[in-house]
Parts: sequence; structure tokens; C-alpha cells
Amino acid sequence: MNRTSTYQPALAWFAALGSLWVFVLVTLGAFTTSIGAGMAFPDWPLSNGSVNPPGWLTEIDKFAEHAHRLSGTMMGLITVVLAVWLHRAEARPWLRRLGWWALGLVLFQGILGGTRVLLDRIHVPGFVMTLGQMLRIPHGVLAQVFVCMLLALAAGLSRPWIERAPALAGGSRLVCRLGWWTVALLFVQLAVAATMRHNQAGLAIPTFPFSTAAGAVLPSAWDYRVALQFAHRLIAGLLAVLFAVYGHVLAREPALPAVLRRAGFALVALLVLQVCLGAQVIWTGRSVVMTTGHVLGGASTLAATFVLTFLLHRGSFERAVPTVA
Repeated sequence: MNRTSTYQPALAWFAALGSLWVFVLVTLGAFTTSIGAGMAFPDWPLSNGSVNPPGWLTEIDKFAEHAHRLSGTMMGLITVVLAVWLHRAEARPWLRRLGWWALGLVLFQGILGGTRVLLDRIHVPGFVMTLGQMLRIPHGVLAQVFVCMLLALAAGLSRPWIERAPALAGGSRLVCRLGWWTVALLFVQLAVAATMRHNQAGLAIPTFPFSTAAGAVLPSAWDYRVALQFAHRLIAGLLAVLFAVYGHVLAREPALPAVLRRAGFALVALLVLQVCLGAQVIWTGRSVVMTTGHVLGGASTLAATFVLTFLLHRGSFERAVPTVA
């Protein structure tokens, strides 16, 4: 198969569908965690020794965990096909390398998720969480990295990226730096959120927007769970400021196409929605629907911010590659 850097519709659509499937995986993972079903099956890679365990279609905890495992397997197969397809058909070295990195990460994620199950009963001296439970935190954080990798592949293979390059090359140094700062802070927030969620700290501060029923800004008592919850809220405030600045700078960037200038407003709207979902998590006592929606909203906010910032940096990733007809 000849390699080419021209637009390849089949490959582009396959990458786009893969980047959509990862949100199915994230949603099922969030739902599994929200209902505490991560250990519905104590074995791995099979579930109760089977690929079709009894009860998984009728018992919600078994359904959540087994569906998460099946969706992860499908994600792995999609990534294998994508990496091989890129290697054979794509001329750009950075895209081929990214495809292999994505494959390596999804395989590592699968092993990490399985190891989390197998090590669930191993206690670590001085910690409340077992070793397996601790592995849930990097598993959740790396899932967000994988989301960004797939979106980068889909963006790099898209028609606008390949055929409308001048329209994506007008961002100033300020707007580009603001984009990466925003993405970096979102990753910090999602890491804190994963740590908080798996330490059962979602209701460590049971009131919102204040930290006490009396309306105090600071909590009346502190422990590590309260500190995690307060850090999560504090970073959310910092993100609100950064998103507002990023959106304002984008809107005033005359060299960018109108759709990118207006994208800043969409990011602000996503952040507002995410804050509302977070408030509902507190007000509903960690409702499964709201908690799952909040996790999915965080992934969506990161995805949208990353894609926009990635598009603005097109010139940094592309190099002159001969086109093969």
C-alpha cells in the first residue's frame, strides 16, 4: 500500500469513529465507578471465568463492569487496526508514531485495569486503600491522555487539517500558550478529581457553593478528603478565569477563521455546564446519573479544549512530506 499525506476518507472516518467510541468507554468506566461495581468480578481477563458470565445482562453491577471490559476490548481492537492502517498508508511520521503510542497506551491501560482487579486484596501499610484500589487513579488519569491521543489522530487525518492548512495557521503566540496552559490545568483538575473520586471524597464537603452550611468559604474541619474536595473546587475557580481569558483572546484573534474565534464561547459554555453538574453531584448526594455525567463532562471539556489548541498548533506538528498519488 502506498503511503500518502493526502486526505483519505476511509482512514479519517475510522479514526473519527474510534475517537467517538472512547467516550463510550469513558462513560461505562464512570458508571462502573459511580455504582461501586469495579469488583463485580474478582478475576481477569475473564469475568467469573467466562466471556459471557451469568447474570451480566440482568444484574446492574455485573452489567456495568463486564460492559466496561467488553468496550475496552473493542477499543483495543480499533486501536490495533488504526495503528497498522496508519503505518501502511500514512506518509507523515508523527502520525504513524502517534498511532503506535496510542496502541501502547491502550494495551497498558488494559493491563493496568486488570492488575487493579488482581491486586484488590493486597493492603498497603499506612494506607486505607488497597494496592489495587490505588491503581484506579492512574487508570482514570491515563484514560484522559488516551482520549487526547485519539482526537489528535482524528484531527490530523481530517479534511480541514490537510486541505485548509492556511486557515489553521493564524494563532498568535499568546493564544497558543493560553491553550496549552488551559489543557495542562484541566489535566491537573482531572487528576485531582480521579484521586478524590477513588478516595470516596466526593461528599467530603457536603455543601455548595460554600464549604459549610453557615456560608463559610473554608471548611470548618480538615482531613485529606476535605483537602482533595477543596482543591477540586479551587482549581475549578482558576479554570473559570483561564477559560474566560482564553475565550476572550480567541474572539479577538483576527487571523483565525470565525469558527475558531467563536469556539472559545463553546468552551466557556462547557465549563459552566460542568460546574452545574458538579453542583448537582453535591446537591443530590452523588446521584449516579449526575456523577457519571460530571465525569463525562470533564472528559468532554478536556477533549474540546485539546482539539481547539491542537488545531492552532498545526504548523508545529506538520513537516514537508512528499505526497504519493
